[in-house]
Amino acid sequence: MKLQQLRYLTAIVRNNLNISAAAESLYTSQPGISKQLRLLEEELGVELFSRNGKHLTEITPIGQQIILKAESILREVNNIQILAEEYRDDRRGSLSLATTHTQARYALPSVIKLFRERYPAVNLQVHQGSPAQIAELVRSGEVDFAIATESLELFDDLIMMPCYMWHRCVLVPRAHPLTELGRLSLQDVARYPLVTYVFGFTGRSQLDEAFRAAHLKPTVVFTATDADVIKTYVRLGMGIGIVAHMAYDPLQDGDLVRLDASHLFAANVVKIGFRRGMFLRRYMYDFIELFSGHLQRERVREAERLQSSAEIAVMFEGLELPVR
Repeated sequence: MKLQQLRYLTAIVRNNLNISAAAESLYTSQPGISKQLRLLEEELGVELFSRNGKHLTEITPIGQQIILKAESILREVNNIQILAEEYRDDRRGSLSLATTHTQARYALPSVIKLFRERYPAVNLQVHQGSPAQIAELVRSGEVDFAIATESLELFDDLIMMPCYMWHRCVLVPRAHPLTELGRLSLQDVARYPLVTYVFGFTGRSQLDEAFRAAHLKPTVVFTATDADVIKTYVRLGMGIGIVAHMAYDPLQDGDLVRLDASHLFAANVVKIGFRRGMFLRRYMYDFIELFSGHLQRERVREAERLQSSAEIAVMFEGLELPVR
């Protein structure tokens, strides 16, 4: 049994049992992966996948157990490599993270600037995606950190720690009737077509829950994952925008008016997390602390020792988070 065979095996699973896609993701050939999979099954004496002709249709029960072991082995191999890198040079390496557009565009630039100044020899990569994509990228080991707000149940098998809270605002063109009101109500907002985030992104579910609790059915005319796109369609007069408070830039968005909506919708908590059992290098701890000052190395290490998301939640219970 070879490590490369285990890498091929887990790549097939990540690519929904599509061997061609797995080969492409690993920059190798489809016949090569098929051959190594066949050799692995012959050595083990079991079928890891059910087949329909040349196509893999599902993972067999024994295949599921073996794949879990393979993923664990590959994580430990990666930890060994990282440990050796840390010993050789603790200021050189790589760091990758996956997050949504709002975090990448508005929350991370200043953090990344400071981090690059401190660690110029660390190759830093940022990937954007949906919460489901972010969770899978971290779970599969393709990225190191997840930064997310929505659908945190997708991250139950990761160590997720609270960083900060954020509220929403309503964006309207200047001279819009809502600018004449002193304090918005949900009824006021629901009178107008809405332009906001796609469901599953950036706290969208809490927005829907607030209207549902008030027995209101707003008309959502346009949705996007990108706050800048939402602002574009507000400018076109398609509707009023509901975005993260941090997504309003007074210099670039001076043609729009930001109206406070913090009293209308529940606050959202941004969390940062990583795989259980992952070896964190010094610069990784530093990145976490740069992103959220209360997550110092010792506090993160304490969270690493806990066994469940519930225990981590208890650990941070009562912590007053900063608001952005």
